[in-house]
Amino acid sequence: MTLANKVTIARIIFIPLALIMVLNQVNGLAALIFLVLSFSDAIDGYIARKYNQVSDLGKLLDPLADKILIISLLIALVSLGKASVLAVILLTARELIVSGLRTSAAKAGVILPAGPLGKWKTILQVIAIFMLILDLPLANLTLWAAVLLGYISGGEYLWQNQKYLHMK
Repeated sequence: MTLANKVTIARIIFIPLALIMVLNQVNGLAALIFLVLSFSDAIDGYIARKYNQVSDLGKLLDPLADKILIISLLIALVSLGKASVLAVILLTARELIVSGLRTSAAKAGVILPAGPLGKWKTILQVIAIFMLILDLPLANLTLWAAVLLGYISGGEYLWQNQKYLHMK
């Protein structure tokens, strides 16, 4: 178990704390915890690359941790009436489609890393969720921008990796 993977697992373990803070509307602390968890994504990636700890487990766990964090907080924000239900459904569907492609590729022994547009989509989602937690102006517009970028990046990702869609 590498240090990078331990950071990723810690991120997953602390997601319920962020959810509790969001659902109890302890907004400042919720936003802070969310940012720490979001930035830990960059930290584990940095550690993995700098110390040559890139692993197949990390390539699978890291995007999974991101999806659990993003989707669970978005669902919590919908339950509070802070986020658009349709935007969250569309983002979740996109994530499931991309995860399905990754699973199909993994069966062939190939780990598909996130592309640059997918990373930008994640950054925009983080900004939107931060804004939603704090009830900032234009938060839902930012969320819709993340939806749009999510579908553009997802389409590109599917196009580039379409050979894994036709596997048996």
